[in-house]
Amino acid sequence: MRTIKRSLIIIMLFSLLAACGPTATTVPTQEQAAPTQEQATPTVEVVPTAEPTMAPVTIQVFYPVAVDAPIAAILNGYIEDFQAEFPYITVEPVYSGGYADVQTAITTTIEGGGTPPALAVLLATGLYDLINADYIAPMDEYVANMEGGQAYLDDFLPAFMANSYYDGKLWSIPFQRSAVVLYYNADKFEAAGLQPPSSWQSWAEAAQALTVKEGNNTNWGLHFSSDWPYWLFQPLAIGNGQNIFIDDCTVAFNDPKVVEAVQYYIDLSKVYGAMPEGVQASWATDAADFSSGATAMIAHTTGSLTSILAQSNFTVGVMAYPGKEEGTYASVPGGGNFYILQGAPQEQKDAAWKFIEFLTSPDLAADYSIQTGYIASRMSAYDTEAMTAYVAKVPQALQARDAMQYAEGELAIQNLGQVRTIFHNYIQKAFNGEMTALEAMDAAQTEAAAALVPFCQ
Repeated sequence: MRTIKRSLIIIMLFSLLAACGPTATTVPTQEQAAPTQEQATPTVEVVPTAEPTMAPVTIQVFYPVAVDAPIAAILNGYIEDFQAEFPYITVEPVYSGGYADVQTAITTTIEGGGTPPALAVLLATGLYDLINADYIAPMDEYVANMEGGQAYLDDFLPAFMANSYYDGKLWSIPFQRSAVVLYYNADKFEAAGLQPPSSWQSWAEAAQALTVKEGNNTNWGLHFSSDWPYWLFQPLAIGNGQNIFIDDCTVAFNDPKVVEAVQYYIDLSKVYGAMPEGVQASWATDAADFSSGATAMIAHTTGSLTSILAQSNFTVGVMAYPGKEEGTYASVPGGGNFYILQGAPQEQKDAAWKFIEFLTSPDLAADYSIQTGYIASRMSAYDTEAMTAYVAKVPQALQARDAMQYAEGELAIQNLGQVRTIFHNYIQKAFNGEMTALEAMDAAQTEAAAALVPFCQ
């Protein structure tokens, strides 16, 4: 594992904007259980054995709330059920805003000499930064001690486990995981005689056809947020045959296929007039605009599915992004994993693992998906009675999951905060017309490569 100076890690982290068994009884011996005729059946006094007394332990769990769903209420309900099963464990949830807020709160606590929470939900892509800073503890021993531990890991969707391993160790468990998808108003498509897009060209033409201007108001064919651009942009690059990074020390920002994807985004507004020009700081409002009918399509997260379906009075379509070539598609996973914090006392770490096991059970993975729109992280969740009944009524839940078959890895790299910021700065310059797509991506490549040097020598 590469080592770096702790002070550099701290600066980088601040740059991120994220059973007790049943009661035993005394049992008769074999001889006592089968008395002879001459021997009277003995009276055996059954004395209950006291349940082992577990020392009370309290753990804090830091959560982000990153989608339009009642996350706190849902998790509070799970915590009540968990504490009923494990009464010696008290769980104190701390809802700290978005992923960056959670990471900042943890960093501030640790660097201030305090004890971190035992458990946190942080971005899956934060793995390298968290390991380099020695903030998180590996989980291999807990899995090894589970009955069927490997089967437990194998049940998670493979794309979600991709960010859980490093240096031969398991560092996190998938929890609230999502994917980038394209939501489309199927009723508007049908009324316009359009099919769901199946290439860049048909996507642009559909968005153009569904853009309606009435006086000073425009109902756009597409809203494609770019205020946090790397994640929503990645499937465009993947759909052209090249992700924006190669490994944890190598970016591909100026690969010709990535540059072409940047230009396609620009052309959606400049050439086709299908969405507003420039950087679109619309992530927070796009789902509501789509549900109200103000736009025909949005690039967004599967984590907003439940809210979108509840607020829309039309048929909602969900699909992976169309790729450049006809019949190709692309997506990228996202969301957060469970991490156990290294600086927590051992008894808190042990309790945190029990809570992870509880929340990632197939039934709760299914329930969390149903209530939020996040993709259920375990394959067996789709075999549960609740999920079977749900997808029969809400086929979009399977459409969201199926987008994962076209997914490649989310940007996960050393010095993630700085590298990601470099990419954001330059791609937004391209979107705003301050630089050409090639100029911007060349500059981003050069600066990102320099930012990786201290971490990748």
